[in-house]
Amino acid sequence: MKRPDADKPNVAKRGPVRPNAARPEANRFTRVVLAEKLNEPMALAPLEDGRVLFIERKGTIHQYNPTTNRISVVATIPVNTTYTNREGKVREAEDGLLGIVPDPNFVQNHWLYLYYSDPDASKNVLARYEMLDDRLVIESKKVLLEIPTQREECCHTGGGMVFDPQGNLYLLTGDNTSPFSSLVSGYAPIDERPGRSAWDAQKSSSNTNDLRGKLIRIHPEQDGSYTIPKGNLFAEGQPNGSDPGGEARRTRPEIYGMGLRNPWRLSRDSRTGYVYWGEVGPDMKDSVGLGPYGYDEFNQARKAGNFGWPYVVGNNAAYWDRDYTTGKVGAQFNPAKLINDSPNNTGLRELPPAQKALIWYSHRASDEFPLMGNGGRSAVGGPIYHKSDFKNAQRPFPDYYEGKWLITDFMRGWIMSVTLDAQSNYVAMERFLPNERFDSPIDMRFAPSGDLYLLEYGSAWFQGNDNARLVRIEYNSGNRKPVAQASADKTAGVVPLNIAFSSAGSTDYDHDTLIYEWQTTPKAGGTIQTFTSANPTVQFDKAGVYTARLTVTDAKGASNSKTLEIKAGNEPPAVAITLKGNQTFFFPNQSIEYAVSVSDREDGSLSNPAQITPDQVAVSMEYLPERFDRVTVAMNQRSADMTASYATAQRLISESDCRACHSINRPSVGPAYQHIARKYKGDPNAVERLARKVISGGSGIWSEATMSAHPQLSLTDASTIVTYILSLSEEPKTAKSLPTSGSYPFIIPEGQTSTGVFIFRAAYTDKGAPDVSPISAEKVVVLLSPVLLPEQADTTKGTEQTTAQNRPFYMIGSGAYLGYSQLDLTGIDHIDVAAQAPARADAAGGIVEMRLDSPAGKRVGESPMISSRTPGLSAGSSTTQRSTITIQSAPIAGIHDVYFVVKNPAARPNQVLLQLTSITFKPADVTK
Repeated sequence: MKRPDADKPNVAKRGPVRPNAARPEANRFTRVVLAEKLNEPMALAPLEDGRVLFIERKGTIHQYNPTTNRISVVATIPVNTTYTNREGKVREAEDGLLGIVPDPNFVQNHWLYLYYSDPDASKNVLARYEMLDDRLVIESKKVLLEIPTQREECCHTGGGMVFDPQGNLYLLTGDNTSPFSSLVSGYAPIDERPGRSAWDAQKSSSNTNDLRGKLIRIHPEQDGSYTIPKGNLFAEGQPNGSDPGGEARRTRPEIYGMGLRNPWRLSRDSRTGYVYWGEVGPDMKDSVGLGPYGYDEFNQARKAGNFGWPYVVGNNAAYWDRDYTTGKVGAQFNPAKLINDSPNNTGLRELPPAQKALIWYSHRASDEFPLMGNGGRSAVGGPIYHKSDFKNAQRPFPDYYEGKWLITDFMRGWIMSVTLDAQSNYVAMERFLPNERFDSPIDMRFAPSGDLYLLEYGSAWFQGNDNARLVRIEYNSGNRKPVAQASADKTAGVVPLNIAFSSAGSTDYDHDTLIYEWQTTPKAGGTIQTFTSANPTVQFDKAGVYTARLTVTDAKGASNSKTLEIKAGNEPPAVAITLKGNQTFFFPNQSIEYAVSVSDREDGSLSNPAQITPDQVAVSMEYLPERFDRVTVAMNQRSADMTASYATAQRLISESDCRACHSINRPSVGPAYQHIARKYKGDPNAVERLARKVISGGSGIWSEATMSAHPQLSLTDASTIVTYILSLSEEPKTAKSLPTSGSYPFIIPEGQTSTGVFIFRAAYTDKGAPDVSPISAEKVVVLLSPVLLPEQADTTKGTEQTTAQNRPFYMIGSGAYLGYSQLDLTGIDHIDVAAQAPARADAAGGIVEMRLDSPAGKRVGESPMISSRTPGLSAGSSTTQRSTITIQSAPIAGIHDVYFVVKNPAARPNQVLLQLTSITFKPADVTK
């Protein structure tokens, strides 16, 4: 059914650009932390009354109330969070609770829209719920849209949503396609071989009959159905076209935009009706026959269209067609005339032309957008600010930001302010709060108060993080709030526990004198202690968990706070990794001897298996390719943790009487563990409830038989047992932990370059103590590729990386250098330098000296002269030469700052000496 009136876009021109508005001082913005230690926060939704809803991936919906300054749980809905591949291996997924948006008439109808992964079937669901009295009414659920997915391989889910004034709902969906082929990484994911549809984005993004990899636009109706607005990419009832064989192929009228890969965080410009989002791009280097650089994108949709994935990326840079069976390269795709010939395509063969991204950037410094930086990348969209959208705002942003688009990057941690002109074209960008780094920002929205709310996911994938936060950024045009900084010399230990607190770093930008107040509050209830010195030393005599809050107040009464969590009564475990060999580099196809040690004051030591057994320690080694995927690494590392956790549970079961009444899959006196797991699957409160039942005992649930009480078990141990039992509903096959000592071979995975890193990780979670929860500790060692690039240097002099093709790295003037910090030279006896003296750059050539600890430090070796006149090279040759620096005397042991200084006294001061490509460290047993 069509709605003839409800889809008229707001096509008013943008408000005036205000180039003369003064840029506000960054310290007029205050970053207020509202909640910490969140468990994978994903998206947020401010409400008109000031409350802010935010969701976590595992299904929990939270509410922040600014009036009470409290966080409460609205609901936890069951969701899927795993993939299971054809071999039966279960891994963490990007699936879960993915998106949230309130209805435009939420004040009247209390409707809330959620986008999530169905817990039982392979599909993602858009559903509407009613929210009353701060609770989600589960029975009110109405499913608007179901999108079938594959759950064998990762990745890309989407979930961003926004409404327009006509009541149309926009929804972003990911391509649900694995970026990891069995061939060299970097090809477009267009694997058309039988059984490989999970690796073919042509089944989804470029399929006009599939809702994955799309920007969907629908109009939700009162009864829970939806209608199609005019102006979508494919109208209802339009001719579908046909393939060469004449078979009719269909289109989905819900599609507004297609050709998306991994889109994030949809926003809408209230002045123009244009919609904006960030899009995470593929990983690769530019290579003829493969494809362009992998670009992340910030996209703008002025109307319905095709954004080109998987055929083009960024500024419509095109991939080459490829036969994955033969490996043969076909023609390069034409952005203006895209054809989907995949056997996995159920839609039109001829596709709309591709639209370019508004902003695009790769892992290298961008020529077009140099402020974006370089390294890992993960584009996240953000809001476009218009002051008139917040008519009663207490703290509106200044006029300087009128009409600007705030964008962020999950991995780079910045927020950019993007200026658009009156026609919504890109003009410029600059850092917003340039001295702040945000910990994996994943969503940000303006609230009616005028404040900018921000979710930070935190450091590690697939787990709760201490630095996972809900943050509010306030603008203050008058007296500025002071900044509170709180730290402690330790945050856990046995009682009596003496802690020295510090307020160092707390400040007031209006230069007011600050008043300091510390409060320590037992979480289990009890006496609150107050201290009025800036840096008190506090003794905790009673075991338990405490909150220590520092409040700083200026002369005008404005205050700010920072909190720390203190665990008294449980000393943190100590985890160490000992490597026999080089501590900085790995060497392909060689092995390294390692040993993990664990000691814990309460639990004992790994050296005594009667105290801590090896299977309680999670040990993993993962290879991260040059443009690694952090999600995949986190999957396997969390699996190793789970293996260790299950080993502890199995030991606790074997030491108790559980086996006398229960087995894994067959009923006995009591029910089978798998039956228990199925009964309580999806129940978010089952672990704590059943753990208390294990301790207290009881009967009458499964049979008349009485389950014995187990008062000897702590709540932590009982919860460990129950968590393991409930895991059996899926019978997961988790990644095995490595032994705690042994030899590990550095084998580069097939199809990967050798210029990545190996991450060696050991982790242990102690058993906790009375009134104190367990504490986890881990040790991570990063072993670098022995091939270092010049752009990786920690300090430089006389260097320039140009914007020409391949971005050559030049050393300019005698004495130019690259410095690398803290490299272990143990076992290294020579270094290969790949360089050239290109005649086209009028390069003078030079020798490369290797010096220790400073550019003028001890010289331990040097290369032969590298120039365009080196014997064996033709005049004017630009061929890269590999020159060897042999370390003088003997290999040098230990860790040093290492400098490579290029010398040629005959060169002009600003003359190019060399173009450097790489520096390779080689041990004595590697042939020169």
